[in-house]
Amino acid sequence: MLAAPEMRKTAPAFGHNGGVTSTSINLAPSAPRINRPNTVAVGTIVWLGSEVMFFAGLFAIYFTLRSMAPELWAAEAGRLNVPYSTINTLILVSSSFTCQFGVFAAERMQPRMTGWSPRKWGMVEWFFLTYALGAVFVSGQILEYATLVSEGISLSSNAYGSAFYLTTGFHGLHVTGGLIAFLLVIGRAYAVKRFGHKEATSAIVVSYYWHFVDVVWIGLYFVIYILR
Repeated sequence: MLAAPEMRKTAPAFGHNGGVTSTSINLAPSAPRINRPNTVAVGTIVWLGSEVMFFAGLFAIYFTLRSMAPELWAAEAGRLNVPYSTINTLILVSSSFTCQFGVFAAERMQPRMTGWSPRKWGMVEWFFLTYALGAVFVSGQILEYATLVSEGISLSSNAYGSAFYLTTGFHGLHVTGGLIAFLLVIGRAYAVKRFGHKEATSAIVVSYYWHFVDVVWIGLYFVIYILR
């Protein structure tokens, strides 16, 4: 007796001498293919979920302190240079677009440029530009800190100073971490002999983090500089 998974059907076939022989046709269904998600990408998304909770806590601290001292907030927030911060914000937001162009290049397995036109740039060139924009943003934030400290707004000056530097400072550290990640991905692209799926996945994962950092800053910008 034949087992059910290995059931075979016998069909007649003609041999070379015209006689009838029997051939077996395997009717067993082929095993289904399972597309499993990339563990690195899933792990990064889960970790970013914890980062969302972290920044949610910072937002909660900011709004709590603001509700306790509205007059202080109105006075101190008026000393912020909104046009300067707007330009710095646009620089960071534009880095998300250059980062995504780098991801597109990584997905088509193009690590480096094939010509001087931006349309022919590879992942490395787009990520270098993203790194430069991110570095300009961090430098602009440091300059803003120096200006505010010279005007008497420091981390220990009052509740507003503590809330301002905690929220924007932790975000600045996250941006710095993203800049280091870009350098690692770029270095890996130069180190490997053949740019493959692993290198492209690393670029995509770093882009997840960078887009997250940009979205968080947009929220901080509206809360701190616009909603006074």
